[in-house]
Amino acid sequence: MTRMIELEGTGLTAGICPSFGGGMAFLDAQQGDARIPLMRPLRPPAMPTDAFEPNRLACYPLVPWSNRIDHGGFEFESTRVSLPLNRADDPYPIHGTGWQRAWRVERQDSNGVELALDDATPGAYAYRANQHYALHDDTLRIALTVRNEGDASLPFGLGLHPFFLLHGGARLRAAATQVWLNDGQSPMPVERVDVPPAWDFRDGRAIPGEELNHCFTGWNGQATIEWPGLGLALDLAANVDAFILYTPVGADFFCFEPVDHCIDAVHRSGGPMAHGMTRLSPGEPLSRHFAFRVRPLGATGAPLLAVNP
Repeated sequence: MTRMIELEGTGLTAGICPSFGGGMAFLDAQQGDARIPLMRPLRPPAMPTDAFEPNRLACYPLVPWSNRIDHGGFEFESTRVSLPLNRADDPYPIHGTGWQRAWRVERQDSNGVELALDDATPGAYAYRANQHYALHDDTLRIALTVRNEGDASLPFGLGLHPFFLLHGGARLRAAATQVWLNDGQSPMPVERVDVPPAWDFRDGRAIPGEELNHCFTGWNGQATIEWPGLGLALDLAANVDAFILYTPVGADFFCFEPVDHCIDAVHRSGGPMAHGMTRLSPGEPLSRHFAFRVRPLGATGAPLLAVNP
């Protein structure tokens, strides 16, 4: 089993796995002496010899881009970026590379840990990434930064990929204005439309029983997941304006992924920057911030900010 660093607050406990994709093994709410998993906990391999599988994590970073990219890469400012397939069961390069790498511990204290990763793929991205996990009381904060270490300017994007448990019936509150639809045959987007009433989560509604795998845009960076059966809610904040909602039928989890760009942004009309990615010159950084706060269902508090004031 990989090394795990446990962070403990008064309302939340988190497990961080540096060498396992720099991701999280669990995020649990604390109620007295009980711990209640809010994210799907790390699933151990079937056999000790099984290969590292980051999709067993509770949450992992998306760097230097999110979700899938078509056509094996893309052209950008006369530079060809070639992206190899990185999963045997997926026909597209997916989720960047950070989730499949071992990160190193740069600093650690009782409330947090900072991780770092240097990665380069020939013909594609070269970058340095940092993650800072900080847990205080009932709030976990994650700062994710990437710096272009290559010789050419490229479009970068960041996000997180958490797996939230349904616990028999979860509700989502998240206001977005539009959603990218696919053709039902592939996950690649084909058109952007206004959010239909059945997927309008601005006032809160149950996680759909149908399978969704779409990117919602025009998000205000605020969301809440409620578990009525547990009497708990988890507030989320991020300084990004899109999220991907994945609801696999028959699973015990769903994914609410805060991201800064849509699926396959590099091939959307208008170019990647028109769809949330950021052009980074060599040596230039990009940072995104995320926060998760647990509270009793029905309790109110100050607005949750992605970045501490």
